[in-house]
Amino acid sequence: MSDYLKIHPINPQPRFISQVGKVLKNGGVIAWPTDTTYALGCHLGDKIAVDRIRGLRRLPDHHHMTLVCPDLKMISSYARISNETYRILKSLTPGAYTFLLIATKEVPRRLQHPRKKTVGLRVPKSSLTQAILSELGEPLLTTTLIPPDDEYPMTDPNEIEERFGHALDLVVDGGEGGMGSTTVVDLTGPIPQLVRAGLGPLDGLV
Repeated sequence: MSDYLKIHPINPQPRFISQVGKVLKNGGVIAWPTDTTYALGCHLGDKIAVDRIRGLRRLPDHHHMTLVCPDLKMISSYARISNETYRILKSLTPGAYTFLLIATKEVPRRLQHPRKKTVGLRVPKSSLTQAILSELGEPLLTTTLIPPDDEYPMTDPNEIEERFGHALDLVVDGGEGGMGSTTVVDLTGPIPQLVRAGLGPLDGLV
């Protein structure tokens, strides 16, 4: 069974965040609440952990996960960003958006779109997530915690532990999770393209 940590979502306890960081650095898979939903996450470079997440959700190899970053500085290490793209990102982060961008060589090829060479990135507005990222020192590779054959994400950390505790290394209880999705925006072209409407406002974007 997984470990279970109850962490304050606004003022996360440093000693618990340190434990989360150790689990991730050791190749673990965690469930934790972002600013939108509960998600599954792992160390970016750990292929075994990535495969575990795919197996847990029964995701095909072509399903692309998202890199969660603490800020634009880190995003710029993993994606090519023009001046105009930077302006857009700066105005919308942190927030409930996922941005599709051209990946740099820092992103493993297996995590890029095979043809477009893109990757999804986001900067959540979540004190808990920011604390985890600060402890980890690099992006989290994530996907929404939606059980196989279910339509909606799980919101109750206790239910997550009961259903998936056997397959996880850690469940972070940060309270009840949301059910909304991020707004997905393709920023690879000259004009932003809306891929999916979600919690992130569209005002002035497209």
